[in-house]
Amino acid sequence: MGYNLRKAQVALFQSFQNAVAPHDITPGQLGVLIMIRENEGLSQSDLGTAVGIDRSTMVAVIDRLESRGLVVRAPSPNDRRSYALRLSPEGQSLMDDLIPRVQAHDQGMVKDLSPEEQAQFIDFLRRVSRAK
Repeated sequence: MGYNLRKAQVALFQSFQNAVAPHDITPGQLGVLIMIRENEGLSQSDLGTAVGIDRSTMVAVIDRLESRGLVVRAPSPNDRRSYALRLSPEGQSLMDDLIPRVQAHDQGMVKDLSPEEQAQFIDFLRRVSRAK
């Protein structure tokens, strides 16, 4: 099982990289950008919890995205000790370009599966990821 999961992961990541190649973005960074886009004002701490990234790694990820001009940190209106995150106009523009690319990539990866099989596949992956 591990061998086949790893082969699938490698194929998925290679396809993802081809789909987003002009933008130099990783799957993890994309996940962070999507969470910020969908939850504007989210704190770094809450974002880290939501995506399963520890505090120090989250700071580094946000530093990188901020240095690229994609994310803006603003003082949180609710907690002076934390930052509220939002996409910059450049980050929003990038997401507008990336989302259709990634959706096409995802559909290409499961093109040989019926809609029912796709739903089952997602369910299986979620169950396996919860079994620690």
